[in-house]
Amino acid sequence: MIVRNRRPLFYHRKKSSIYRVFLWFCVILGGIWLINQVNTGSIQRPFQPSPTPTRSVLSYTKEGDASFAAGQLNKAINSYTEAAAIDPNSLDVWVKLARIQAYSSNLLTTDAQRWERMKTALDSINKAVPLAPDDSTVHAMRAFVLDWLWNATLVAGQDPGTMLNEAEQEATRALQLDAQNVLAMAYFSEIMVDQQKWSQAEKIIQQAVQRGPDLMDVHRVYAYVLESTSQYTQAIEEYKKAIQITPNLTFLYISVGANYRRLAFDSNITSERNSLYDQALEYFSMAANLDTQLQIQDPIPYIAIAKTYSQKGDFFAAALNMKKALSFDIANADIHGQLGIIYFKARNYEGSIPALQCAVRGCSADISCQARYGRACNTNEQSAQVAGLPLTSSTVVYYYTYGSVLAALSIPQRNYCPEAVKVLDEVGTAFSSDATIMGIVNAGQQICASLQQEVVQTSTPLPTSTPIPTPKP
Repeated sequence: MIVRNRRPLFYHRKKSSIYRVFLWFCVILGGIWLINQVNTGSIQRPFQPSPTPTRSVLSYTKEGDASFAAGQLNKAINSYTEAAAIDPNSLDVWVKLARIQAYSSNLLTTDAQRWERMKTALDSINKAVPLAPDDSTVHAMRAFVLDWLWNATLVAGQDPGTMLNEAEQEATRALQLDAQNVLAMAYFSEIMVDQQKWSQAEKIIQQAVQRGPDLMDVHRVYAYVLESTSQYTQAIEEYKKAIQITPNLTFLYISVGANYRRLAFDSNITSERNSLYDQALEYFSMAANLDTQLQIQDPIPYIAIAKTYSQKGDFFAAALNMKKALSFDIANADIHGQLGIIYFKARNYEGSIPALQCAVRGCSADISCQARYGRACNTNEQSAQVAGLPLTSSTVVYYYTYGSVLAALSIPQRNYCPEAVKVLDEVGTAFSSDATIMGIVNAGQQICASLQQEVVQTSTPLPTSTPIPTPKP
């Protein structure tokens, strides 16, 4: 019997299409390619968070402002530097960065460091100028930076050229663009002081105080004007007003203490003098405590404390505080020099030689330990090689004191005169027009000349070198 296939009454068998197969083949290949791209990182997975959160310029500037208000100037600089990297065309960022960099130079201890920081500040404000060549605030801030750079350059022994005149031109330009710009008035007054135009400076700053009594810069400059005319009591009051506005800037406390110390130096009444010294030490201690709270290792408050004790005649306390300052920056030649001056004033002439050598010629880590402890460093004590300071108006005291001590302690059996004469000759060449310094130089040279004559008369050969090592910086 033949059984026939049933007819497909309710369904129809679909036949595969070659086009449909090709389409599915392409989809599969595309999926394989996509998975491979995701695995290799060429394509990011959807909805995946970015590996590093993106911060805005506003976020960095707010952080920078908060750090400046807290007295953490280096953190503020870092925040504004990040903001500038994100938006290099932001005028406000460059202006504020230059201001903070300038003020942060107050936290540095050597002339070279301050000079470098101020050059960085000038670079920052120079980037703002082409962004807004007719902006009054830009020109005011550039005047401020140029004025402080002039001071740093002058002290560092560099040629300031016409920098101060350029600062005056910038301040004038700022006031031409906006005669009511209070910061421009304040910075112009500061420049007038540096040009020794004190009456003009006082007139300008008084106008600024009337228009901007809530600005720290205005009170700081007013205090500077008062200092320049020996009105130290009034200067203290202005610095205190600046502190009320920005209570976490340590250099303001240092300025108050320095003015109290100057008043103490000028006082002839013992009880008054001691009271003024105590007030100076109080403000220097406030600065040191503020640094401790901010976790900043700043030697400047301890240097100020040491100078105050030295001025009082308490050289033991002065040396302790100077060593504390040195512990924060053991390779700092300037602090070594100041420690040497304290030893010299305490008549510890032998002890002053290693410290002054570190400041003038530089020294090895072993000599640095001799300067700090009067012995070699223990295994748990830090030590570092020190590079000497160039001869400038602020370091000359280290040079002539070092040369004078070497000359005074020289005897035929221990002759320091070869090095002493060399140092004193350098000072004499650079400061030949300064009668006081030349008197010190001539006295040291005469001592060594007398020693040389004595040695010749007794036919005692001179040593070929000084026993004090003098490594090059």
